[in-house]
Amino acid sequence: MIEIERKFLVTAEAYKTEAFKSTRIIQGFLNTDKERTVRVRLKGNTGFITVKGASTNDGLSRFEWEKEILKEEAEALLKLCEVGVIDKIRYEVNVGNHIFEVDEFYGDNEGLVVAEVELKAEMEAFKKPNWLGKEVTGNIKYYNSQLSKHPFKSW
Repeated sequence: MIEIERKFLVTAEAYKTEAFKSTRIIQGFLNTDKERTVRVRLKGNTGFITVKGASTNDGLSRFEWEKEILKEEAEALLKLCEVGVIDKIRYEVNVGNHIFEVDEFYGDNEGLVVAEVELKAEMEAFKKPNWLGKEVTGNIKYYNSQLSKHPFKSW
């Protein structure tokens, strides 16, 4: 499956009151090679393992495969991950015909808030909420795999 998404910095906290759902996410990486990443995620009480391929040159799309796993399996795999765990709360916000996922980071990435919107096509139009800031699609320093190695607090 190909994932198409755009990523933005967030300029205000209005997303918190507009969100219909929020979930704590803990994730680590078994592999952070630029050609492929293997992520283990604990989202609430559910585990996931995800493989992502290299991004296109513009950073808009890439291969993604994800499978739900047991919470206990995710907890065991997180112990095997590379150094640098991502801890964040994800807020889900309906905006027009899309759902924005707003990640508020903690730990070494505290202070960083990033929003993503998943699209069906690279040129698909979408409504931008007023709290959306600068677009950072394709800027690898904002990829979670890079934030785990080079956290926001060290920039």
